[in-house]
Amino acid sequence: MTRVRVLLNRRRLLRSAAATAVTLAAPAIVRAQSGPLKVGVLLPRSGFEASIGQDCQRGVDIAPGIFKSLGLPDLAIINADTESSVDTARARAEKLIGDGAQLLVGAFDSGQTTAVAQVAEQKGVPLVINIAASPAITEQGYKFVFRNFPTAPMILNDAFANQKEIFAIAGAAPKTVVYMHVNDTFGTAMSKGIGAIMPKYDMPYTIVEEITYDPVARDLSVEVAKVKAINADAMLVTSRLNDAILITRELVKQRWTPQGILSMGPGWYEDQYLKILGKLSDGPMGLNPWQDPNKRLTPVLEAELAKAYPGVNLNANHVFTFEALLVAADAYKRAGSTNPNALADAIRTTNITDNVSIGAGIQFNAKGQNDKVKCGVTQNRGGKLVTLAPKAAANAKPEWPMTPYLSRG
Repeated sequence: MTRVRVLLNRRRLLRSAAATAVTLAAPAIVRAQSGPLKVGVLLPRSGFEASIGQDCQRGVDIAPGIFKSLGLPDLAIINADTESSVDTARARAEKLIGDGAQLLVGAFDSGQTTAVAQVAEQKGVPLVINIAASPAITEQGYKFVFRNFPTAPMILNDAFANQKEIFAIAGAAPKTVVYMHVNDTFGTAMSKGIGAIMPKYDMPYTIVEEITYDPVARDLSVEVAKVKAINADAMLVTSRLNDAILITRELVKQRWTPQGILSMGPGWYEDQYLKILGKLSDGPMGLNPWQDPNKRLTPVLEAELAKAYPGVNLNANHVFTFEALLVAADAYKRAGSTNPNALADAIRTTNITDNVSIGAGIQFNAKGQNDKVKCGVTQNRGGKLVTLAPKAAANAKPEWPMTPYLSRG
């Protein structure tokens, strides 16, 4: 009889423990499915890409007010610094997920983004890429990686098509071009892509020389001297901010101005470039992903940026970081859950037409790539940027050739 009582008591104890476990677990499940969604934002906030990472952060900062006006839910942002390092980016992605991030956004640099994508896929946490163009990232068969930014081949296709449009409007075109580019993941991808894509477009010029350099170089006088000696009509460049400034200063110092500078990548359109160089920043054209000044949401973003950061021009760093968060907020609203699988399913069915970037809107194909996003052509004019192409997104006409540096006062 005593043994029976012991067994009964033991069963009651086990049932009670199981019930307690369910009760304790339930609030955790509720918290996982209620808001706000925890979004880990990875950007190079220090290191040689710090200025760009900090600029991308402005796109994060201006998002909440706009989301509220669009009826989108709040996001809980957890910021992390990749320190412009691939290894650090990987470690910080793992830490963010360990700290409870339910979705990741980042990381600007293709090499760092590749590392983050591997972590996101392994952990089963969605990654929405803000900026990174290496095509390999969305060619791995990943199920949790999504990119609302064109790949290097997409950028190149649009760059050549838009150049022809610009040259036709200007009534002039270069016959020879030097391609000068950084030797990082992005620059190398762009270089390989040019060889494959340019022949399809019957361009009016030939690339007579390719000059590579380290993005952290502090002296580019030798490289610019080579460009001057070649004396090509124009420069095609893939740069970062610091080297874009170095190249321009060397062009002035060495008293040589090409007909045009055609930039595929960051650097030449950034506020620091415009402000540091003043009149010397005028003229270069950017062949890049960009905002459509004629879309409804673009002036809304510009107004919010002006309120938070007076004197800062809206650019691709802000736009595509904002849109990555827009994808996250939209998916969270439709999923009604912070569950990573539910979020990933919702992102796959994204169909955002009220956006800012050039193109038909934001949708993702089977590889997780938005293949509808397009690039534009901008030109630096008096500390501002105007859009020259494509025609549907244009608000100015091209100025070609560039005004010689030494005649700018």
